[in-house]
Amino acid sequence: MMATDTTGSSGDSELVQRSLSGDREAFGQIVSRYQLLISSLAYSATGCLGQSEDLAQETFITAWKRLGHLRQQHSLRAWLCGIARNRINNALRRAGHEPLHNAEPLDAIQESVAPGGLPHEHAISNEEAAILWRSLERIPAIYREPLILFYREHQSVERVAEHLELTEDAVRQRLRRGRKLLQEQVLGFIEGALERSNPGKAFTLAVLASLPGLAISAKAAAAGATVVTGSATAKATGAMGWLSAMLGPLIVLLPNYFAYRVTLAGAHSDEERAGIKSLYAKLGAITLALFIPVTAIILWLARNQADRSFLSGLLATCLVLIFLPTMAILVIASSRKNRRHDSHVLTQEYGGVFPKPAWEYCSHAQFLGLPLVHIRFGDRFAMLKKPVKAWIAVGNAAIGGFFAFGAAAIAPISVGGLSIGLLSFGGFAVGGVSLGGIAAGIWPVFGGLLVGWQAFNGCIAIGWSAAVGAFAFAQEYALGQFAYAAQANNEVARQFIFPNPFFRCAEWIIRHWHWLNLIWIVPFFVMWRMARTRSSPKNP
Repeated sequence: MMATDTTGSSGDSELVQRSLSGDREAFGQIVSRYQLLISSLAYSATGCLGQSEDLAQETFITAWKRLGHLRQQHSLRAWLCGIARNRINNALRRAGHEPLHNAEPLDAIQESVAPGGLPHEHAISNEEAAILWRSLERIPAIYREPLILFYREHQSVERVAEHLELTEDAVRQRLRRGRKLLQEQVLGFIEGALERSNPGKAFTLAVLASLPGLAISAKAAAAGATVVTGSATAKATGAMGWLSAMLGPLIVLLPNYFAYRVTLAGAHSDEERAGIKSLYAKLGAITLALFIPVTAIILWLARNQADRSFLSGLLATCLVLIFLPTMAILVIASSRKNRRHDSHVLTQEYGGVFPKPAWEYCSHAQFLGLPLVHIRFGDRFAMLKKPVKAWIAVGNAAIGGFFAFGAAAIAPISVGGLSIGLLSFGGFAVGGVSLGGIAAGIWPVFGGLLVGWQAFNGCIAIGWSAAVGAFAFAQEYALGQFAYAAQANNEVARQFIFPNPFFRCAEWIIRHWHWLNLIWIVPFFVMWRMARTRSSPKNP
């Protein structure tokens, strides 16, 4: 009679329905249920355990993507086997129609999500792997498949019959024939070696980690929270995060110092200069008043930590996170008063006509109605004017068709205190690729606090998909000294993040940060020097 389906087609149907609704844990059960069957079929055809697991992973990932096309959900096993055989045939055609004749060394195989290798007692030697395949490859596939499954399934005829959709009598017949074809001296070895080659739980986790784009369950995310201080990867990514944190204050404080000097140089009265100094004095006092208790709390919480190397970077980031919002709040709070004052001065001293700024250049050439270049700084009444608009725009507030620089800048490439663009660099940076004290966007790649889809190399990095930093938080992949994600500080996370072009971009930025910082600092320095030598005239 035919084998009884102990798995149950109704059980498969339920798992398929749950998987279609986005339940990764349900799909994980499908992978766990059929991974041995699929990887065994691939190994029987290729003779390479590593390649067989690669093909099995490809099978399950393809199945996840095409699950909606499965019409008869009770036929899940047969559908998976069909996908697997197509993958196997394609791989054999690429390899020249022949299965591999040199078995892969099994002692090189590692659990995909574990930082260490297989336990010593579960590894087999290169010689054993070679003997294993030299013995099995002599057997026709019709006998080899049930034999491999039989020993991997702990010698269960019933499970082999179920997997291959054969009667138990047919399985026993093929096993008897297969055993006769094996050499007696290697039979005992094969039984143990095949059992030890079972892909195991790590295979299931690796497949789930490779699935595209659905949310990870809270249970899986909780399992991925790690604090690692010993591994080389954690130390390297943590160090990059701390370096980003230490450089973050430089990116923020130096340009703000030059902005302060530019503003002070453009003042036309003792009252204006006193107001500017008062604003920055308040900024310093509030920042210091908030930073001292925060520092005390952090030091108290870290009092029992053996490794305190993270403290300097964390405190530097806290300084930036206090300074920038405080500055924004003070500027916004004083803006109405400053506008009233500037309007009064403009009316009383200049008859309502704007005087010339310290320095301004606007090109006559235009493209699509915008000047090619418009630069304006040292403008006493910049707050009352519209933003500078050009393809290359520089001003207190600047909107550029290509590039913008200023206290507030909006352009595809933008540099400023608040910068918004495809590539943005500044104190607050928002955009596609963003760098700054606080950076947000699709790929924030450098700074103190990073928030985005994939956040790389910040002291605190928060990414929807992936994050790298001293403190790294993400739904899927995270690397850092302190990491929280479904895949955190493990091989799966490393294999996803290290080849990522934006991670490589962040590494390049780390190496060249001092040159990139000149993009921000040098223009403010030049503006300060020119504003000092060319004050605005008092008459229009």
